[in-house]
Amino acid sequence: MKGDWRSHVPQLEDLARGLGLDWSPVIFEAVPDSFMTEIAVYGLPVRMPHWSFGARYIYQLLQRHMGYSRLFEVVFPGDPSRAYLASSNGLADNVLVAAHVLGHADFSRNNSLFKRCQAQGSGHVIEQAATHARQIEQYIESYGFQAVEQVLDAALSLEQHIDLDQGLRRSPYPEYVTVPPPAAADAFRARYATLDAAVEPAPTARKIRAPLPPHPEHDLLWFIATYAPDMESWERDIFLAVRDESFYFYPVFATQIMNEGWASYWHARLLREAHFIPQDVYLDAVKCHSDVVRPVAAEEQIALTTNPYYLGFTLWEAIIKSAGMDAARQIMREDDDFSFLRNHLTVEMAAEMDLFRFQRRAGGPVKVLAADIDELRETLLSGKYNFGAPRISVLEIRPDGSLVLQHDSQLDGRGLDPDRSRRVLEYVKRVWRRGVVLKTVDAALRPLELAAV
Repeated sequence: MKGDWRSHVPQLEDLARGLGLDWSPVIFEAVPDSFMTEIAVYGLPVRMPHWSFGARYIYQLLQRHMGYSRLFEVVFPGDPSRAYLASSNGLADNVLVAAHVLGHADFSRNNSLFKRCQAQGSGHVIEQAATHARQIEQYIESYGFQAVEQVLDAALSLEQHIDLDQGLRRSPYPEYVTVPPPAAADAFRARYATLDAAVEPAPTARKIRAPLPPHPEHDLLWFIATYAPDMESWERDIFLAVRDESFYFYPVFATQIMNEGWASYWHARLLREAHFIPQDVYLDAVKCHSDVVRPVAAEEQIALTTNPYYLGFTLWEAIIKSAGMDAARQIMREDDDFSFLRNHLTVEMAAEMDLFRFQRRAGGPVKVLAADIDELRETLLSGKYNFGAPRISVLEIRPDGSLVLQHDSQLDGRGLDPDRSRRVLEYVKRVWRRGVVLKTVDAALRPLELAAV
């Protein structure tokens, strides 16, 4: 008997408001485990159809059957936020999850990165994604499955390549630039030019066609949708739909450690202070909490990556203990994972959490390989730069219409996989309909040029 977890939600909400949490309305819904897996794979309850999601679905199922992954809940920030809870959860699981969701909802309503992206259009992303899916189904009926899939191949291969600094709604570049008249070569000629202005008119500024792009452009989805020479309007719509959804996903990605840690802190605190919860439910929920925030996935395992719940929860507890809740809420409002770890992960905290790199030989001792806190922070953050993707920009459009891309290998500190890169270039070429060139480096950091012609 799982019990009625919903009856505790209003009580948890009242308690959370009394403790200072502030959130947009949350709609809670229990759904089958199979639907939870689909949500985790697609990223949204309803999303555009594409074969890559099927591959991810199989991977997620394998992870679950092997015991590596269990989904208790998935939250979609917005106004309202939507929280989907697995129907297989027990009463204690769902009481903890409801409290956890309130922490997420407080975070997404008040964090500046979330607020900025939601203000640009992602506040109702579920409805928008459903509209995109229906639109693409109509395109499939009109233009055929294969034609639409090729455009989705290209757009989804570039879904991480957006530019948050430019905003969701952008105007095209100015078509012309104004070139000021040449300045006088020296003081004498400058004075001479002013003696009798009526004799000869002063030189005027000239307009010339602006280079395209005028500077390296990182928002590949926007640039191709705006400037691809022979792209159909429906193809541009698909590119812009993928871009819309990427703007929604970015703050979730860029604040994962903060966000999961904040939600974990608040579910733990709400459970401690929720005296209306039966004792047996509380004890089971505490056990679930300890599983969520443990450093590794299971006993006798060494984690391949740091558990963001554990890292974030531990840091928030330390911040609140040392600086107080007001300071913690200010950090929550202003930071993302980059500033959060760089400002608040100290040597002492890293040592306490055993985060420094180590080497373990069979039957031998554990040896710390590095105890440099700056190196540790950057290692934890390395997969978060640029949405976890290599930094690629549009460099130029050549006279023959070829698109030239540039990989910022110095920023990434790595080369690219040539086979995978060529595959993406082939996708892009199908919608650009001209040659596509990518300047990068190989594994030895030697200059390398890849092309789809």
